[in-house]
Amino acid sequence: MARTRTVGSGGLTALAMALAAFLAFGGGCREQPPLTGARSLLRVSQESVEFPASYPQVERQVELRVMNAGRTTLDVEWTQLTPPFAAVGLPTRMDPGEVPVRLTYKPEATGVRTATLVGRAPGGGEVRVELRGQANPLPDCPTPVACHASTFDVAAEGCVETQLPDGTACDPGNACIQDAACAAGRCKGKERVCDDGDACTTDVCNPLDGCTSVPAPPCPGDGRCQVGVCDPKVGCTLAKAPDGTFCGPERGCDAADVCLDGMCQRRDPPDGFQCAPASPCQGPGRCRGSVCERPTATALAPDWTYDAASNGEALHDLLVGPTGDVTLVGFFVPALLDAAGPVPVRARVAGRRCMLWNDRLLCMDLPLSGQVSLLDRVTGSPRWTFDLTTVRPDFTQGLTTLFMARLGVMQPDRLAALFEAYPAGTSRDTLCREYFLVVLDAFGGMVSAQALKDPLLAECNHPHPYGVASDVAGDLYVAFGPTQNVGAPLYPGAPTLLMAFSQDGVPRWRKTEAFAAGELAIVNGLLLNERSTQALRTRDGQPVASRTFPRELGRALATSTHLIPSPSEDDTANEWRLEGYALPDLAPSWTHGFRGWPGPVAPEARLASWTTWPGQPPETVVVGTGMDAQGPVLFAVSAKDGSEVFQCRVPHAATPAQFLELGPDSVVLMDNATTCGECDPPYAYSQARFRRFPIPGLKPAEEPWPGTFGGPGHDHHEDPVRGR
Repeated sequence: MARTRTVGSGGLTALAMALAAFLAFGGGCREQPPLTGARSLLRVSQESVEFPASYPQVERQVELRVMNAGRTTLDVEWTQLTPPFAAVGLPTRMDPGEVPVRLTYKPEATGVRTATLVGRAPGGGEVRVELRGQANPLPDCPTPVACHASTFDVAAEGCVETQLPDGTACDPGNACIQDAACAAGRCKGKERVCDDGDACTTDVCNPLDGCTSVPAPPCPGDGRCQVGVCDPKVGCTLAKAPDGTFCGPERGCDAADVCLDGMCQRRDPPDGFQCAPASPCQGPGRCRGSVCERPTATALAPDWTYDAASNGEALHDLLVGPTGDVTLVGFFVPALLDAAGPVPVRARVAGRRCMLWNDRLLCMDLPLSGQVSLLDRVTGSPRWTFDLTTVRPDFTQGLTTLFMARLGVMQPDRLAALFEAYPAGTSRDTLCREYFLVVLDAFGGMVSAQALKDPLLAECNHPHPYGVASDVAGDLYVAFGPTQNVGAPLYPGAPTLLMAFSQDGVPRWRKTEAFAAGELAIVNGLLLNERSTQALRTRDGQPVASRTFPRELGRALATSTHLIPSPSEDDTANEWRLEGYALPDLAPSWTHGFRGWPGPVAPEARLASWTTWPGQPPETVVVGTGMDAQGPVLFAVSAKDGSEVFQCRVPHAATPAQFLELGPDSVVLMDNATTCGECDPPYAYSQARFRRFPIPGLKPAEEPWPGTFGGPGHDHHEDPVRGR
């Protein structure tokens, strides 16, 4: 017979304590939640430590908690960590409780490093902690502008730009500046002095090529019978004018004021005496008795023709270099060059829109890539290329496409490059835009760079810079406007956002005007928009008091004394006319009427220098084209008083020239364009015809605004009047 044992209360308590101890040390059969170091008295808060990504020589820290889960003190032995890892505060004798330990990772080089930290406590168990750290290379920072440094701030996780100390040597990006040093974040130096020892030359300094010499302007005479001559040693002197030079108001065949032996005298001119000036299409008038007889006028004759339609090329703009070389430009094709010889095309260059700068060809990107290159005019070989994607990846990261929008010459060593892009996350179908303004020096170095922001630019209506121009000080002016259509060619709308910047790209002022955006021109502190009837002040953008024009200014020209808007049709007089307004007050000065012309008269005109009478100084004339009753005519009108200088028929043309440029002793006309001229780019997609007509004696004018106010290929810069 079995006996039953009774357990008292004391026995029950002991049994419960034994069971709890058994379970605490894993003696139970129920599975418990995993705990770090749960099988020992020595424990850690985590068995794996991943340090935040670091950079060489940059320390990262992580806190680790070490615990003594028992009731007695533990002696702990730890393995030794080697660089780049270290541990601060590892306990070697632990009372019950927790101790914080600081783990550090300070890599010497890039890459991934690992280590294992082991702690052992006799009678208390063992812990292991796996350490892992990764070191990345320091990111490249955007190229800094002159006199600035751009470094990566590891704490801020970004690039920080700082000014270099004053006096730090720097590259001015201009061969005409010497001993350049930083001053308040700008690179400044002394102007290089050029002197070839010849008083009959003008010594100039080209920012790319250094000192050069060009023929000096003609020496002035006394206005009567003493003409200016130049001696290489002493400079300008006076000499007798050639006998027969007109010197007074009387110029008929019965009486004429002429120079004889250096004196002005009235004489009865002999037969054969020149009584009327020559023109490009008609010889001079000669006296025959009392009559001034002139030969029959002949039509102009081209010395070369390039018809883009015959080759299926979309060419619609042209440039003429200082030696007469011609560049034909298309927005969607490479540029074509020639050397003013009998063969028009010499080479192809990669550039979809081009202009002239520092005696070279400046071309936008092709294909679309955010580049601008300075090229030799004849060979097309590059002098330098600027790539915004490479230089400022912080601007271009994430953008769908980046390309050039406009170029603008500011100074011989300052170029405005306006880049356009589709915002991140959009396709090429978007009408949203991002714009970046970069100022470059003569060698393609970055002077400044900025993203342009404005509520008007934030509108997704394809805001576009329809006008870019600069004044004689090098300050830049940009006219943005919304686009009324989708896809090129672009038609501008209203309003217009005008923005002004210094020659280093520092914002000066901005304002919004109600008129539609268009090309800009500048003269004598006046800012002129082609679709406005109001002149604005360049210093603040405010209207010029009490002066508006009867019609939109169009593609205006300006001399040192007159502003000349585009030719226009006067509905009241049923006549096309050209008008001159006196500077600086803009009062009406003269009107030239194209009487009997059915028109139209082309809006594109240029200023030229033309010597009307032998022995007399040249005068500035307005050269343009229009339609009289018989067909197209090339005309010249005095910019001083509006009088007619010459008219010459243009053969084998159905319309006035849609575009023209002047070269030395020549004019190049473009016609047969089949698409718009009031859009951007003008005449895009057209397969135009280009013809050059020799005109001996015709020169591009040296005036504040010599007529480079046309398409995108021209500098739009108000040049100072030279030689005065």
